[in-house]
Amino acid sequence: MDSSYTPAQAELKWRASELAKHIMPYEQHCDEHEGLPDEVLAELAGHVLELRLNAINMPAEWGGQGLCVLDQVLVQEELGQLTNALWDVVWRPANALRAADRAQVERYVRPAVRGERRDCYAVTEEGAGSDFTGIRTVAVPDGEGFRISGQKWFVTVGDTADFLIVMAGVGPEREPTLFLVDRDTPGVRVERTPRYMHAFVYKHPIFTLEDVAVGPEAVLGDVGTGAELTREWFVEERLMIAARAAGAAERALSEASEWARTRRQFGRPLIDNQMIQAMLADAAMDIVTMRALTYQVAAECDAGMPRKLVHAKAAMAKTVASEAAGRVVDRAVQIFGGRGYMREYPVERLYRDIRVDRIWEGTSEIQRLIVSNEISKRGIQGLVRPWPLPAP
Repeated sequence: MDSSYTPAQAELKWRASELAKHIMPYEQHCDEHEGLPDEVLAELAGHVLELRLNAINMPAEWGGQGLCVLDQVLVQEELGQLTNALWDVVWRPANALRAADRAQVERYVRPAVRGERRDCYAVTEEGAGSDFTGIRTVAVPDGEGFRISGQKWFVTVGDTADFLIVMAGVGPEREPTLFLVDRDTPGVRVERTPRYMHAFVYKHPIFTLEDVAVGPEAVLGDVGTGAELTREWFVEERLMIAARAAGAAERALSEASEWARTRRQFGRPLIDNQMIQAMLADAAMDIVTMRALTYQVAAECDAGMPRKLVHAKAAMAKTVASEAAGRVVDRAVQIFGGRGYMREYPVERLYRDIRVDRIWEGTSEIQRLIVSNEISKRGIQGLVRPWPLPAP
């Protein structure tokens, strides 16, 4: 199996790395102020467009970069080295928008691809987290369209987005359906904006939708397809989380190894101590392992691996990478000692940033259930061997 980068992939990685280096000087300001000024965000947006890294997951005919899943992983891996989730200034519209019809493409998707509009995905509720089938938000048909009522939690980028992708139940059967809802539609309001462990470049407000009137043209896909579209979004998003976790872990190891070479204690560099050497070696092995699995699953996804198997293997990649990255960053903090606990050091910020990767887009526990369910139904071969399996 050839695991080397093609010339096009190497060039893509270089562009993503250059963008990350351009954004990195803003990390500490973002941490201290929990965001960046509008003029800085505008400057960074211009750089994203210049390097052709906007909307890497959207079709080229809509103005996106049209990258395959593996190439998206290569970009996200580089951006994952940024603290304070500054990777999110490089907009990547929700995959569900690929289901948009022609009018929706013109009104929402093309402007989102250009960075003129921003979407946020509103699925989670106070009583419906990992089990999004338990949502209580409803969209009641009223003869002219629908009236949406409910509340959505953890709506990432909700402070900046100007339209929401809202999941609501339609009709007596509560068919899960996605709706495109403009932020300024009457009845849409931010209930509150909680503070979180990390200092994310954007916020995660709680939205209340009270009798929000939308027309039939607001339905994304078809009535009843919201769960399927969301699951497809989860699959790719879990691979992007795995990729960013690998990038974060590499940044942490780079910082820790450099510190260990230059920091002297008891008359010698820290790196001369076998305990430190073991921590660095374990971190390197964790990174190589998570990267190899993430690349493999992304390539299999591009090769047409069956959807259910993709679902399970993406769950594996997210779990392995997010948990391994947590170990790597934790070791880096330990190697830095007291300085590793200071917010001005990247390893401290990474420590706070990386923790959520074991929670959002499906907790580690949910990922294990997905994997075990695949084993129960179809056995282990597709999971533990590269796809496609060799002919008998």
